[in-house]
Amino acid sequence: MAAVGIVTDSACDLTPEQTDKLGVEVVPLTIRIGDQEFTDRRDLTVEDFYRRMAESDALPETAAPAPGAFEAAFRKVRENGATSVVCINLSGGLSATVESARNAARALEGELDVRVIDSRTLTGGLGTIIIAASQAAKDGATTDEVVTLVDDMVGRTRVFGALDSLDNLKKGGRIGGAQHLLGSMLAIKPLLNLSGGAVEEASKQRTRKKALIWLRDQLFSESEVDSLAVFDGEAPDVDEFIDMLAPRFTRDQIRTGRIGPVIGTHGGPRVLGICYLAARD
Repeated sequence: MAAVGIVTDSACDLTPEQTDKLGVEVVPLTIRIGDQEFTDRRDLTVEDFYRRMAESDALPETAAPAPGAFEAAFRKVRENGATSVVCINLSGGLSATVESARNAARALEGELDVRVIDSRTLTGGLGTIIIAASQAAKDGATTDEVVTLVDDMVGRTRVFGALDSLDNLKKGGRIGGAQHLLGSMLAIKPLLNLSGGAVEEASKQRTRKKALIWLRDQLFSESEVDSLAVFDGEAPDVDEFIDMLAPRFTRDQIRTGRIGPVIGTHGGPRVLGICYLAARD
């Protein structure tokens, strides 16, 4: 294992196969659907989650891991040969997860060098940072070098999402700066900007097709883009959207993935988003 161990949480939406290959330790959040509680990634697959959410009248709830879960992860990484840890987490503006990790790091002060970073992002954006950080660690980067790399990526990560409705976001209390969208016509398809680590309105369109066109145009407005990813929550039109990007990006230039339970709880079914690194200023 690399001297710098990488730890994250399950909001990164990397598959277990990906994190195993990267050598990344993932601390799962908890998902409650009705009266049943599940550990994300361990006993609730993405497919099961969306099926259960569709069948349940109650909105799923998410809970941050306890500090003890992060402490155990940090110790495990050290036992596997790491001499320091960089823990990169889901945006603190959306979850208490990063604060839980900080509490765990404080408990290990003087015993293990643990740096906790608020990614200010989520899902594919967080996953992109984790992939780069783990690769840097494997290539022999120091703890400070990994932190510098991550800090640079945090400032350049952009995430935009198209929701089919605001129902889940409203019920879950994560509506944030998009509050005034409530009361709009039911046909409105909201677009959200999560680039700053919180939920902000980016646009609203009257049809799904127009919402996807807006996402494409937002991406194409960038002068330069790295690490493009398209993530969805069982969106039936994700392939159609990727085809819309063909003038600028071939399929092999786009990392794809599924939006898991942590973010899918609030985004709802058929959510579709783009994540990328903008050019440096």
